[in-house]
Amino acid sequence: MLDGTPLIDAHVHVPSLSSLRPAWLQWARDFGPEGILEEVWDVEGRPRPARLDALFAEQGVDIALLFCEYSPKATGMQHFDDLLPLVEHNPQRFRPVANVNPHLHFPITEELTRQLDHGAAALKLHPVHGGFRCDNASLYPAYAVLEQRQVPLVVHCGTSSFPGSANEHADPQFLLPVVRDFPGLDVVLAHGGRGWWYDTAAFMALSSERVWIELSGLPPKRLPEYYSRHDLARLARRWIFGTDWPGVPGTARNARAVADLLTPETAAAVLGGNAQRVYAGLPPIPAAVDAADAADTEKE
Repeated sequence: MLDGTPLIDAHVHVPSLSSLRPAWLQWARDFGPEGILEEVWDVEGRPRPARLDALFAEQGVDIALLFCEYSPKATGMQHFDDLLPLVEHNPQRFRPVANVNPHLHFPITEELTRQLDHGAAALKLHPVHGGFRCDNASLYPAYAVLEQRQVPLVVHCGTSSFPGSANEHADPQFLLPVVRDFPGLDVVLAHGGRGWWYDTAAFMALSSERVWIELSGLPPKRLPEYYSRHDLARLARRWIFGTDWPGVPGTARNARAVADLLTPETAAAVLGGNAQRVYAGLPPIPAAVDAADAADTEKE
């Protein structure tokens, strides 16, 4: 936990480095902690489960949702199966998130179902790196599977600076027909409309109990500015904490900065409660033990 509050990082990348484009490696070096690639990945570019587990424990992260991504035009291939050794090392802390690309996976439901059967807590789509719009009819069978299995959809809704990105596909409004046609599906807007869609993302989250804003890649101190046209206290109840790790200086630091903007009740929902409600199959987080209660227990 972080300061006694359960903490879920809903946006984490831990791919095998050998299948990535050079731009991803440079991004991690530019925005992550110094030496993070050498600390967490071995000389062959494979993540070291024990070191990653210890690092997230040090940062107070109870659960980390691990992303994969099939985007050969942009960042490269972050294979789902590369996440499984991390999950096997500590299934309490690590949960995988599925990814499909309609240009690569046929039929799309076959690969989606395979990943869900391995315990994926959500499906993440990356229209910007994958080069597609999320209102494409070819994706509708996948949405039907998600709705039937009560698994949420996470969509990259924000600009990306990686070469090969198609930023025109990031507009959250392309999800309006999806929200309408699949009323039982939770939709999470990753990056919260980063760029010039903050108002669109906020309006969608405020107008539907099934739409959420995920904060990865957004500096906490600028959140009031980004959503200045909206009641921040009300909108924050629709937020889900995420960092886009390793492209962040520190998870705990970001989480505390978000919490400082909010009431304790809302902060608890944003840092962990909302994710626990939305994502599928997350393990329960043991309640924090108050220091005084712990002392009394020891005396007994």
